[in-house]
Amino acid sequence: MTREALDIEAREEGGVIAVERALAVLDAFTPDDRSLSLAELARRVDLSKPTVLRFTRSLARAGYLVRNDDATFRLGPKLARLGTLYQAGFRIEDYVQPALRRLAQETGESAAFYVREGDMRVCLFRVDSPQSIGHHARTGDLLPLDRGAPGRVLLAFADEPGEPYDQIRRDFFHITFGERDPQVASIACPIFSYGQQVAGVIGVAGPTSRFDEEAIAHHLELLRAISTELTRQLGGTPSSQASTHRPSTSPRVRAD
Repeated sequence: MTREALDIEAREEGGVIAVERALAVLDAFTPDDRSLSLAELARRVDLSKPTVLRFTRSLARAGYLVRNDDATFRLGPKLARLGTLYQAGFRIEDYVQPALRRLAQETGESAAFYVREGDMRVCLFRVDSPQSIGHHARTGDLLPLDRGAPGRVLLAFADEPGEPYDQIRRDFFHITFGERDPQVASIACPIFSYGQQVAGVIGVAGPTSRFDEEAIAHHLELLRAISTELTRQLGGTPSSQASTHRPSTSPRVRAD
């Protein structure tokens, strides 16, 4: 590589680093932050105050930050415009449907995405099991919240008190055997959107005979990975889902 090419590459890498640091400054804000001081921004992004000051000035000139009279910074109007454009082009099914197809293919069971609708849960999206014997609820079906893993997870993250909901909030998953249908087992994990709002629940379900200990461990590992990915795609914080609990025949696995 020539010296000129090396110089160009170095400048490009420096530009990429600058962009990444500027984005890190914006990412430092949380839903609870109305404004942040320069010192707090520097602490959160682990950079010096002079370095962060350069980025905040550039971001403020472009409308991505606003400098308050007390020298703190808040997010600027340009971000609101980008948010509007994002919402206009956003369709949750574009993210959920590929995840369900992957779940159904890799587990061999039916996969579904549920949201709460009053005192019920509705199956918003679904991909059926590729096997001849499976659990086949239909898209649009209304099902109870207090029976089956998806409903239990929705209740848990709507602050339902007591067990099993306290345990679900610790584990970020739930497993049931025969709770809604005597022949059906289900595993479900929550999906979060921006501000850690519950966007819905993703789960797999199938005949109890196929949900042995090995299958549960495999399905749960995949569900956790996909729920973390979906949470990130929807603007949530997946780190809250980093539970290290292993499935077992403890009270977390409910059966009638």
